[in-house]
Amino acid sequence: MHKKYRVEIIFLLAAAAVIIGVLNLPKPDKSIPEAEKAPEPEILPKPLLRFGLPVDSFVVSEGVVQRNQNLSQLLTGYGVTLGTIDQLARLSRDTFDVRKIKTGRKYYVFRSSDSLLTPEYFIYESSGTDYVVFTLRDSLKAYNGKKKVQVRIRKGTGRIETSLWDAMNDQNLSPILALAMSDIYQWTLDFYGIQKGDKFRIIFEEEFVEEFPLGIGKIHAVQFNHRGQDYFAFRFNQGDKPDYFDEEGKNLRKAFLKSPLPFSRISSRFSYSRMHPILRYRRPHLGVDYAAPRGTPVQSIGDGIVTEKAYQQGGGGYYLKIKHNSVYTTTYMHLSGYAKGITTGTRVNQGDVIGYVGSSGLATGPHLDFRISKNGSPVDPLKVEAPPGDSIRTENLNDYFHLKDSLMNELVQIDWVER
Repeated sequence: MHKKYRVEIIFLLAAAAVIIGVLNLPKPDKSIPEAEKAPEPEILPKPLLRFGLPVDSFVVSEGVVQRNQNLSQLLTGYGVTLGTIDQLARLSRDTFDVRKIKTGRKYYVFRSSDSLLTPEYFIYESSGTDYVVFTLRDSLKAYNGKKKVQVRIRKGTGRIETSLWDAMNDQNLSPILALAMSDIYQWTLDFYGIQKGDKFRIIFEEEFVEEFPLGIGKIHAVQFNHRGQDYFAFRFNQGDKPDYFDEEGKNLRKAFLKSPLPFSRISSRFSYSRMHPILRYRRPHLGVDYAAPRGTPVQSIGDGIVTEKAYQQGGGGYYLKIKHNSVYTTTYMHLSGYAKGITTGTRVNQGDVIGYVGSSGLATGPHLDFRISKNGSPVDPLKVEAPPGDSIRTENLNDYFHLKDSLMNELVQIDWVER
């Protein structure tokens, strides 16, 4: 082989050996030595907050406002000076009037965790959800706060044995539901006429604050079976305000309330020949008597204008007359007094309190004599058929029936209470 070619081949082989050697060299260790590695950050537990303050950083005392206690009496016991309390009361005037501290409300004092136990915050619960924080540090101030409300969907059922109220208690349901249901059905069902064997199923919201029950929220759906007939109610908002509708989309709200009193007893019905309890002879009684404790609020059964407010000597006592439209007028008799602002010419809305149950006039005890006239003639209030409110509008029908079908499916899966 030519000498020149041998030199080139040797050169190429040497170059290849160098390249292979470089490629096979161990790679430098770029890892950080164990001693030089940054320590993992410590994950601290989430602080336990109450009223927005970390309770673990304070010594917290709590109490209940006693009769005739005020801010001074509450704070001086913890070493706060009267001058500081006076200054705090003046600075917090736009936030909370300390004169409105009420008996029975809870309060809390957050004190420093050192040996001095210096009071740093005073919290007063003005309601189940609202509270006021008074800062007692160098910068005195006060601000309002609101607790977070948790909403849980609940389902319930019950059967009437004695009363709707007792049926709620028997199933560990809030008796407030009885009042809410009477409001929903007040235009549809006569709750004075419910009977043993009637039953209901209900889907509703219950509100909690810090795991304590606060009260009842929205009622989404109800099925009330009265004398074997089902009456459904589904909550739906058409854009203006929520209302309740039946399974066909008809509004449960009628032009008139079913009764001017919540939960009372009918002591005398409409009659053209009733034995008068005082006069002891028969004469027409063209209304319905509702027996109720003196002072029970009386509501207007519909929108209208007060046309008469007077005293009927030896008869109806203090009474009111309300004209609702060109057809219907209602009269409320034997009142003990009138609601504030009620006078002839006053415009009232459905459900407004217009007076209070009494026994004025010719009466043996406190009750409301309630009367309705139609086109000037007396009619039995228990038999008046009032026209319904606005039903589901055409553009909302699909949304309503979708919601109704979903709620109906949930209702029917609730097992009835057995006898």
